Parts: sequence; structure tokens; C-alpha cells
Amino acid sequence: MPMPPSNREARLLRFGIFEVDLIAGELRKNGARIRLQEQPFQVLTALLQNAGQVVTRDELREKIWPADTFVDFDHSLNTAVNKIRESLGDSASSSRFVETLARRGYRFIAPVDCVAAAASVSTPAHAQDNDLRENAPAASPEAVIALHPELHVPVPRRGLVRGLFALIQVMYLIFYVSALARLHDVDRVASSFLPGWRALFIVGAVLVTGAVGIPLRFYLLSAVAFDFRKLAEAFGRLFPFVLALDQLWAIAPFLLLPQIGVGLAFAATAALLYVPFSERTLVRMAYRP
Repeated sequence: MPMPPSNREARLLRFGIFEVDLIAGELRKNGARIRLQEQPFQVLTALLQNAGQVVTRDELREKIWPADTFVDFDHSLNTAVNKIRESLGDSASSSRFVETLARRGYRFIAPVDCVAAAASVSTPAHAQDNDLRENAPAASPEAVIALHPELHVPVPRRGLVRGLFALIQVMYLIFYVSALARLHDVDRVASSFLPGWRALFIVGAVLVTGAVGIPLRFYLLSAVAFDFRKLAEAFGRLFPFVLALDQLWAIAPFLLLPQIGVGLAFAATAALLYVPFSERTLVRMAYRP
């Protein structure tokens, strides 16, 4: 099998919903071209071709600003990096793409996929362009969709993913508050099926888990609302506890058995059993390590 092209040999470098065409000299987002000046594009190319590695300021000076160029190098490089971040929707304080290493240089930290190998350097430039236009297969909608590197699904909009995660937290908050506000009804329903101390155990479990679950849901809701960048790590540590709590509350529909019936109670419980895994997937989509 042919080996995949390296970053330096690739014609297209893709990261998230962005791609860089090294031959056309274009930066695109979801297929739409983003205007980026020549020097910032050269800096971005150098970082992409060395993704995951530190590119020092001296290396960028030698590559992009020749020795006989009389410019304020520090100001020019800082301006170029700022324009790159502006084009990618990135920031220095919470970097998703370009990381700054003080007094050393920069590093591109997002995963980069090499899409196609560049043509042979011995071929004239105009011949390369003609060959690419004539021999390239027709682009399909699937070919331009960015895939999540771990989940292998199309990368959705972060706002949509964060919104779905927040709605799940609101749903559980409603569960907890409703159960605690109607604790006497919980006692009545539990006593009809489990008389004696077993009913008291159910009531105590609802009381304790609801009281613990409310601050947990407020924490997760505030984390996604303020776009806490380390939510994936925090949720990974909390996931065993969240899983146990959600699995316990998955039987909550049976407390409404007189109103909804056995069939609907089973269906609702089956759906709720899957929710914690959905939460984990949503977090991984929106907050890649």
C-alpha cells in the first residue's frame, strides 16, 4: 500500500473544518476561501508542515524574511500570527490551533491530515496545474466534509454540540427538582410497589442523589456555557460518577407508572440509559484534547 504523504509533501493540509491548498496558496473554511495575506499564509504553512513541533522565531525569520529584508521582524511576525488566529477564530489565551511558546516560537497543536501528495518538483508549474485540473476526480460533497479524527464522524458546529449538552443538563435538573418538590408522591408510588423499608430506601436514594446531582448539573451547565476548554478532561474524570448517577435515575419513569403505563416507562428508561454515553460523545466532539 502507498504510504500517506508527509506534511511537507502534501498538496492539501486539513485540520478541523479548515484546509490549506499549498499549490493555490489558499486557506479555506468549509470549502469557502478565507482571505489571508502572503506572509501570514507562509507562517501558517511553516507551522502546518511541522505540526506538533516547535518552530522557532529564528527559523521563521530565515524562511520568510530574508537577511537583506529591512523590517521590524518581531512586529511583522506578531502581526502575521495575529492575522492567522483571526482567520481561524483562535486566541492566544485559549489556543486551539497556534500555541505560543514565550521567547521560543510557535507550535501548531491541532491534528493535521495530509490529503494529497504534491506533483513532482521536476514538472513545470503550469503543467502541474493542467494535470491537476484534468486528472483530479470530481469533488463530491463527502470529500470536503471534515471528519473528527477520533470519532470518525463529520465535525458538527460547536455551538450546536454545546447546546445539546446544555439541554441534557437542564433535563436532569428538571428531573431532580421535580422529584424533590414532590417527594411525598415518590413515597406514595414507591410504597405501592415496595412496602416497608424498601420504599424508604427509594425515597432516601432520590433525596440524596437529587441533592448531589443538582450542583453537578449546574457545574457542567456553567462549564459549557462559559466554554471551559478543559471540560473534556474534567468530564472524563467525572464520567464514572455521572454514569452511575444517570443509570440510577434512568428508572425514574417508573415513578410515573400510573400516568404513563408500563410500555412507555420501559421505553423512557431505555432511552435514559444511553444518555450518559451521549454526553461523553458530545464533550469529545466539542472539546478535543
